[in-house]
Amino acid sequence: MSYHYRLDGGNLAISSPRTDQDIGMYQCLATNTLGTILSRKAKLQFAYIEDFETKTRSAVSVREGQGVVLLCGPPPHFGVPDISWRRLDGNPLPGKVKYSKSQAILEIPNFQQEDEGFYECIAGNLRGRNLAKGQLIFYAPPEWEQKIQNTYLSIHDNLFWECKASGKPNPLYTWLKNGERLNPEERIQIENGTLVITMLNVSDSGVYQCAAENKYQIIYANAELRVLASAPDFSKNPIKKNSVVQVGGDITIECKPNAFPRATISWKRGMESLRQSKRVFLSEDGSLKIYNVTRSDAGSYTCLATNQFGVAKNTGSLVVKERTVITIPPSKMDVTVGESIVLPCQVSHDPSIEVVFIWSFNGDVIDLKKGVAHFERIGGESVGDLMIRNIQLNHSGKYLCTVKTTLESLSAVADIIVRGPPGPPEDVRVEHISSTTSQLSWRPGSDNNSPIQIFTVQARTPFSVGWQAVSTVPEILSGKTYNATVVGLSPWVEYEFRVVAGNSIGIGEPSKASELLRTKASVPVVAPTNINGGGGSRSELVITWESIPEELQNGEEFGYIIMLRPVGSTAWTKERVPSVESSRFVYRNESITPLSPFEVKVGVYNNEGEGSLSTVSIVYSGEDEPQLAPRGTSVQSFSASEMEVSWNAIAWNRNTGRVLGYEVLYWTDDSKESMIGKIRVSGNVTTKNITGLKANTIYFASVRAYNTAGAGPSSPPVNVTTKKSPPSQPPANIAWKLTNSKLCLNWEHVKTMENESEVLGYKILYRQNRQSKTHILETNNTSAELLVPFEEDYLIEIRTVSDGGDGSSSEEIRIPKMSSLSSRGIPALEPSTYFLSVVIIFYCFTTQPLTR
Repeated sequence: MSYHYRLDGGNLAISSPRTDQDIGMYQCLATNTLGTILSRKAKLQFAYIEDFETKTRSAVSVREGQGVVLLCGPPPHFGVPDISWRRLDGNPLPGKVKYSKSQAILEIPNFQQEDEGFYECIAGNLRGRNLAKGQLIFYAPPEWEQKIQNTYLSIHDNLFWECKASGKPNPLYTWLKNGERLNPEERIQIENGTLVITMLNVSDSGVYQCAAENKYQIIYANAELRVLASAPDFSKNPIKKNSVVQVGGDITIECKPNAFPRATISWKRGMESLRQSKRVFLSEDGSLKIYNVTRSDAGSYTCLATNQFGVAKNTGSLVVKERTVITIPPSKMDVTVGESIVLPCQVSHDPSIEVVFIWSFNGDVIDLKKGVAHFERIGGESVGDLMIRNIQLNHSGKYLCTVKTTLESLSAVADIIVRGPPGPPEDVRVEHISSTTSQLSWRPGSDNNSPIQIFTVQARTPFSVGWQAVSTVPEILSGKTYNATVVGLSPWVEYEFRVVAGNSIGIGEPSKASELLRTKASVPVVAPTNINGGGGSRSELVITWESIPEELQNGEEFGYIIMLRPVGSTAWTKERVPSVESSRFVYRNESITPLSPFEVKVGVYNNEGEGSLSTVSIVYSGEDEPQLAPRGTSVQSFSASEMEVSWNAIAWNRNTGRVLGYEVLYWTDDSKESMIGKIRVSGNVTTKNITGLKANTIYFASVRAYNTAGAGPSSPPVNVTTKKSPPSQPPANIAWKLTNSKLCLNWEHVKTMENESEVLGYKILYRQNRQSKTHILETNNTSAELLVPFEEDYLIEIRTVSDGGDGSSSEEIRIPKMSSLSSRGIPALEPSTYFLSVVIIFYCFTTQPLTR
């Protein structure tokens, strides 16, 4: 502490501070028994301002009328006060004003007259405040607010002109005519910006100027005054040649001749002067108005115009037409979506007037020329009917038929209501889901002008074929029901739901599908079916069943329970099969004897517990292969390509092994493989015909029994040689002759090769056409006779017969029908003969029978 430092509480007071001694940083220390803390640092600095620079500033040049800013570079200083500005008239400062960073400079852009006035600057600091004020005055050159315009008046009329200009100070006005100052006279009155001239004459015509002037500028407004004097003239504005009106309508016929001064107007109909009446009115502007026009008002009308310089007249005709009336307007209709309707709009009108029909839908014009979908105009000239094909829901609304002519416009409106099936319900939600039920809620969609009567809930799972209707509580969902409980669901299955609405029109589109959710798991309730089995190896019991589909497994870790016991036993053996896709189980035990009957049940289980068991089925254990070989095996050949193997059946019992059927093995001695064929027959069959063999070849055959365990021992092999190949050459040189319905055939005997079977006879194959049944006649001769009451052409071919089988056929022979032969002189058959008889004549030709 010293003489000029003093503590006042926690405040430091400095008396008579000095720059060289007291300037610097200060901190306060606060101390009590608990400790000491420091305050923030405070800087003490002394304000100062030094002299301006003594350097001379350069001159600033500016053009008159421009603005200029003279900058003041401040001298070195520390501290300059808080500065604010205000207007002394109490108005707020304009929002457009700008300030410098220190607010020492106020800038007013785009200065206007409303910105003028007294402004005050207030500067203050801790030591005090000071004020300075100044006045801003607005000056402006004149600008026109109202100018004079070119004017054309008649002789003896009065002229009134006024011009106005803004400016600061307010401008003074001067009037000039043809470049010379205009002074007031008896007819001429001048007051500020107004000019009045009464009783105009032709000498008053000329170019006039109004001048507005203040100390800054003078501006001029120019206009021409033309004073006219002429007799009435219709050349530029004649009466309308034909004025058309409808019966009962009103008409105005204008009469506006050029005349200076204005002409006096009168009217004539034909040669008769018109006077005003209740229906006829002569207006001040000279027009003729006729109200509630009748047919008798038609004719010619003449307008007479008169002033002091002359008289003129002009004539026009009034044409009266019949009124247009909408005779059949469109009417309100209530229709179903998809129907086609016709909105009538028919009129009666004057035959000489063209009628145009315009249709609007809900305020928008229907452009029928562009072929708008669904809309079509039908009818003739006086018919404007609108057809709407395949009407849709969005076609509900107001339909306006407007009938337009050159004289009038009429309209008629009708409301159309289109009803359809409901729109799709919305916001389908699953509120709660259990193992077999689900609570749904939804909001109805649009009823499409027909109240919703019913809702239906549909569901879909990965196992269903598309969407299926499901049972609900309540069972019937009325149009006012917006929630339901779906019942009868399968546990542990993913479901999605949708809702369909219906009304008296039909069923609507379905809603969007709900969120995909899985029902909760439960114990499986569906037991496997078709429990079967058997077969397998010795000491095995093979059990089969139909697997449970995934949608009925009701939960995770699904599997099967196998219950089995020998018939007559009381104790059950229980096995588990964990695989969900299993449908077969093999139980092995060395104590099982072959073909022993077992009682078998198959059940199901999952993580929730064990479910239902199937009913008991009897399944036999596995068996041994047959122990005996068949006896009495033999073989014989029937042709070049087939042989028959036969054997004796085996008398079997449980010890020798069950026989379910036999396997026939056959082979050739020259084949690289020992066996080339194996054929199975089931049951007690003891013969088997084998085809597709090679001709003239030794075949070996053996037979063995089989059952579910496999095949037993084979019988001793037997052999046979297949027949030689059938003749390769077909019958040749076939001749035929038709006499009295008898067809005689003759051909050459076929000679065979050494490696071919001998010819034993012939087959004659014949049919009426390619689609009819083929008949066969066999003979051991080289000739045959047929009784042929032909009504159609016959097709005949002949082939050889041998031990090796049928040989090649001859080419097909076509025998023409009898009627065609009759036309060439051959006797025709009796029309009552409709049968075909075949008789073999052994000596139709000189031939010898073939012998075996």
